[in-house]
Amino acid sequence: MDRLTNTVRPYAWGSTTDIPRLLGTEPTGEPQAELWMGAHPGAPSRLERPGGPLSLADAIAADPEGQLGKDTVHRFGPSLPFLLKVLAAGSPLSLQVHPDRAQAQAGYAAEEARGVPADAPERTYKDANHKPELICALTPFDGLCGFRDPAATAGLLDGLGVDSLKPYADLLRARPATDALREVLTAVLTADRDAIAASATQAAEAAARLGADDPEGPYAAYADIARHYPGDPGVIAAMLLNHVRLQPGQALYLAAGVPHAYLKGLGVEIMANSDNVLRCGLTPKHIDVPELLRIVRFEPTDPGVIGPVGDPADRADHTYDVPIDEFRLSRHLLTDGAPPRALPHGSPQILLCTEGHADLRTADGTTLTLAPGRSAWATAADRVEASGSGTLFRAAVAP
Repeated sequence: MDRLTNTVRPYAWGSTTDIPRLLGTEPTGEPQAELWMGAHPGAPSRLERPGGPLSLADAIAADPEGQLGKDTVHRFGPSLPFLLKVLAAGSPLSLQVHPDRAQAQAGYAAEEARGVPADAPERTYKDANHKPELICALTPFDGLCGFRDPAATAGLLDGLGVDSLKPYADLLRARPATDALREVLTAVLTADRDAIAASATQAAEAAARLGADDPEGPYAAYADIARHYPGDPGVIAAMLLNHVRLQPGQALYLAAGVPHAYLKGLGVEIMANSDNVLRCGLTPKHIDVPELLRIVRFEPTDPGVIGPVGDPADRADHTYDVPIDEFRLSRHLLTDGAPPRALPHGSPQILLCTEGHADLRTADGTTLTLAPGRSAWATAADRVEASGSGTLFRAAVAP
């Protein structure tokens, strides 16, 4: 078991205060968007060793089975199949969707065959892997997830009273759900830029008026999006999606093909180890509309909020079940004076404290204490017990 040193990514949408507050450090005034924990080549964690820091990616490359275990290597190859993050959204992220594995493999191969440079701004597929995600809220967390029922969205658009949006509302009522969603999103993303900007501006003004009476409702959320991205077609596209507010401990799972965006809040995010993102709007970056329309699942969906339920005693340990094998995230509420809790073993794991303190001990006597925002790496062979007072997240490969 090793303590980790991790990299903070300073993306423009990041909060300037949430990650410093978690870590107990002074804000720099610059956005601090994501704290990465894992072996992703973009910013691998470092193991704190007596002889100096060692990249987790290098440690895994030198001894895949020793670090990951034979089962993980057999199933996923000699690399860690997940990436864990603390995500701090101070403003909305891009409206986006991720491909499934077959789509990613085909898209990556096609761009490689065309010779599109890996760092080209028009490059869509950075790798051949899928990128399912789970976000678990540490604070109240706002997001968009999946298409709302078309009839309900038509009513929401009608409520804005913007004449140029009436044809979209009519389409949403008149056509079968899949066809209606496809036709409206296509129309928004391919519309004359000046015309759609004018519609987005009028919609934003109306949403701001309506949202003043319900600051936690969808109109307020769309008005806030428009303040950050005035005139962006993504403002209208966002109105097709469910608005979700998570409370601490609740989570969302983002499957392939499901459009989504994080709006604001602090959370723990885990994902398959991939960079594949297709953007629908709310971004200055490249948008490949034909490929996007091929990947998006045009069907109304319940956002499917998941989280601990039942009596508090039953919530001390909670695993967020998801239908993929690359990762499992669990949350453990530690209580002073309680017996040490034996964590599952047999999988590589990253342990992250988000509140209070977590005291970790392995069977060979190694001990670590984690403060908020601090994390540790345990190999598949390590048997770890946790005690203390606070909240500990465990990221591991599914058994």
